[in-house]
Amino acid sequence: MTLEVILLLLAGFFGGVLNSLAGGGSFITFPALIFVGVPPVMANATNTFASFAGYLSGAFAFRHELKAHKKELVVILLTSFLGGGLGAWLLLLAPEAVFQQAIPWLLLFATVLFIWGAKINQLVSQLSGKHKYASQLGAVLLFLVLLSICIYGGFFNAGLGIIALSYLALAGHSNINAMNGIKLVISSSVSLIAIVLFIYHDAIAWFEGSAVLIGTLFGGYMSAHISKRISQQHMRTFVILMSCAITLYFFVTA
Repeated sequence: MTLEVILLLLAGFFGGVLNSLAGGGSFITFPALIFVGVPPVMANATNTFASFAGYLSGAFAFRHELKAHKKELVVILLTSFLGGGLGAWLLLLAPEAVFQQAIPWLLLFATVLFIWGAKINQLVSQLSGKHKYASQLGAVLLFLVLLSICIYGGFFNAGLGIIALSYLALAGHSNINAMNGIKLVISSSVSLIAIVLFIYHDAIAWFEGSAVLIGTLFGGYMSAHISKRISQQHMRTFVILMSCAITLYFFVTA
């Protein structure tokens, strides 16, 4: 048990560092939870719980940038709660065996988003610049896009931030600080409602999740010191290699 706790603390630490510097911490924390014996569906729910504190503290850090988007945030919050709840509900309905078969495909999707997320955001920004969604139909389509993103986030947390940034680019945002703040509001809201459902259905491994959570808090705090020694590009390369290896592993084992 001691070795498992150490593993989870280390996974949480490095996951917290990666989430702060380059993103992709779930590629470490989620497999670590499965490795110590947490069932896949419960591991996914527990990973959402362990990541929540980092999302919330990050959103608080961008509170000044968010003040200019108060009206928009009301819609985003309501949509995030709705979509996150639906996604978590679908996860709880999914049979363990079915979700286990879906894990490699979900990880592959998140890996592709992580690798090409910046290019996708650039493409979406160009499209949003050419086609402004001023009509009611456009507003409905944007709502459905956001709702779909939040459903995905409630079902499988990895890659949520990258997809959220793509949505914000499509919606016409260009201020990266405001976009990061809104992204974290989406992630926090989706995770919060999902965690409420997971608690109600007793789907969180509290001991293992708490160990990961403690690790992420230390990792997030230490990231400021680590960032002075290791470039974000090197961290990003490490995450890409790690995510590809883990995705391949799950394809083989599944």
